[in-house]
Amino acid sequence: MATAEVSRSALWNPQRRTFTAGLVLVITLVAFEAMGLGTALPTIVAELDAQHWYAWPFTVFLAASAFGTVIGGRQSDRRGPAVPLLVALPTFAVGLLVAGFAPNMLVLLVARVLQGLAGGVLIVALYVMIARVFPEEHRPAAFGALSSAWVVPALVGPVVAGALTEQASWRWVFLGLAPLVCLGTVMLVPTARRFGARSAGPPAPRPGLPLAAVGAAGGVVALNWAAQDLTVVALLVGLAGVVVLVPSLRLLLSKGTLRARPGIPVMVLSRGLLSGLFFTAQAFVPLALTVVHHYSPTTAGLPLTVGSLGWTTGALWQSRQRELRRERVVAVGFALIGAGAGGLALSLPAWGPHWLVFACWFVAGCGVGIGISSTSVRVLALSEEGDRGFNSSALQISDMLGQAALVGLAGVVVAALATPGNPTAGVAPLELALLVVAGLAAAGLWRATGNRTS
Repeated sequence: MATAEVSRSALWNPQRRTFTAGLVLVITLVAFEAMGLGTALPTIVAELDAQHWYAWPFTVFLAASAFGTVIGGRQSDRRGPAVPLLVALPTFAVGLLVAGFAPNMLVLLVARVLQGLAGGVLIVALYVMIARVFPEEHRPAAFGALSSAWVVPALVGPVVAGALTEQASWRWVFLGLAPLVCLGTVMLVPTARRFGARSAGPPAPRPGLPLAAVGAAGGVVALNWAAQDLTVVALLVGLAGVVVLVPSLRLLLSKGTLRARPGIPVMVLSRGLLSGLFFTAQAFVPLALTVVHHYSPTTAGLPLTVGSLGWTTGALWQSRQRELRRERVVAVGFALIGAGAGGLALSLPAWGPHWLVFACWFVAGCGVGIGISSTSVRVLALSEEGDRGFNSSALQISDMLGQAALVGLAGVVVAALATPGNPTAGVAPLELALLVVAGLAAAGLWRATGNRTS
């Protein structure tokens, strides 16, 4: 039987198909909520008379998610993934209901905190469940399915949310998802009971983890906020975030991560760099297409959709690579992201072939889909059972931090080099710099692994 057929049968055989379907459903719903909020938010803040609170639904969600990620990892190691998973899903549904019935912005923010906490716990618990439910050789296919769950929301989520907001009410963006989250919970319960019990061995002692989780939440939000508001005050807030983050990361990331030590540490570091490079390069694409190539706002967002399709394509491709060492698969991901960023540097200036953006961003999407899924597969393969939650949490924290730090730094660079009428004066050098960083990361991983196979 071909590799792809074996992977599909592993996902959908009678013992696992309910879990796989529940996994895909839950992640699809989380993705729909994430995609839909951005579309509905202008109407939400107008109706609630809270325009000056526009960014806060994103900000509090991010902070709560960072905290939930750490706590979810710790509880998955201590109690097994079933308890955090089956607490997180109803909590997320409650957050959706509270948001749907919110009479004012304060209640909406409380709802977003509930959703963020639950989302952070949920993703880590699902990672640990994947490690327990699927043998190592089938985990790449499971992560490919997880990535595929974002495709439909990326394609139609904003359209559906916009239609609901215009034809009914923005409240249905939240209320319509809550019953389906409950259905996903029911689908996951049997597998959680079977595979989600506490592991035999005790997890490693990690004193100070809750306090470090608070530091991570505050630091990530500070960096993210500073990236959106490039002022002196924002710079000071960003620096304060770094001061809080540094000691927190010593507890939250695998030892040796910042030194790229082989094994789990280099995979955790790669996760943050992959995510940071991709989303930093992507952040300025709509701006350049709108200002320089005179795209409409809707058309300027199409490369982002193409990138999402590439992400899924890459995730599915990596699920079939069983001969290559995972570090080499991640190196391929870095190379493709670099190629995409280099193509953007050529296509975004006024003299560049603007149509090339679509091909470039499909290639970059393939790269991030390959790399993100492969870091998860490799980290779970190298983790002891009692450390899977902690290491999965480290991946997510690295992911958040990589985005916040690199997007913020890129904003400073573009603001310093570009003008409102010529953003590519800053964007093109930035994309070339990202190409160099991605190329160095790819070369380093490839050389470090030699010709060995995993």
